[in-house]
Amino acid sequence: MSSGTPMPTSEPSEGSRTVLGAPEIARALTRIAHEILERNKGGTDLVLLGIPTRGLPLAQRLAQRLCAVEPSLVAADLVGELDITMYRDDLHRHPTRPIGTTRLPGAGIDGKTVVLVDDVLFSGRTIRAALDAIKDLGRPRAVQLATLVDRGHRELPIRPDYVGKNLPTSLVERVRVQLAETDGTDAVVISGGGVA
Repeated sequence: MSSGTPMPTSEPSEGSRTVLGAPEIARALTRIAHEILERNKGGTDLVLLGIPTRGLPLAQRLAQRLCAVEPSLVAADLVGELDITMYRDDLHRHPTRPIGTTRLPGAGIDGKTVVLVDDVLFSGRTIRAALDAIKDLGRPRAVQLATLVDRGHRELPIRPDYVGKNLPTSLVERVRVQLAETDGTDAVVISGGGVA
């Protein structure tokens, strides 16, 4: 997941550059939606679990695209929200994290193909926490991972099934995903300071 204060506009600050704008993000999500349907032979028994903050609106956008291809699907029945706060391995460093919401579709996740949706894949630790959280919620048939940006630097053996953009970065660079739902604009921005 990306970190940092949301930027109100897509204008990059000094020392940063926009690598994806709204049209590129829209195309990436459309491609990912088609890949999900192709790999899973349709949208039956799919659940998209968005990891807050920006994974949730991305999951909702993907669900809308899935429904555009398969009109028998209902977007609201496909999307859930997965809070991973209590499953993180850095709670001892930041013990006062607020607990978020976990909300599953009405049919749950048992026997379903769950697609975890997040904005940035970096070390893999957020996804490890998400896998631990899923284990306590049910037994899906399969778990897949969709991420808008894969920036590398994995610390765990986790690989996305669907990627909007592979974005090689250095450890000192910061990748920030901005979405209209949370930030007022759609952009992926790289800056030189800090680590995402």
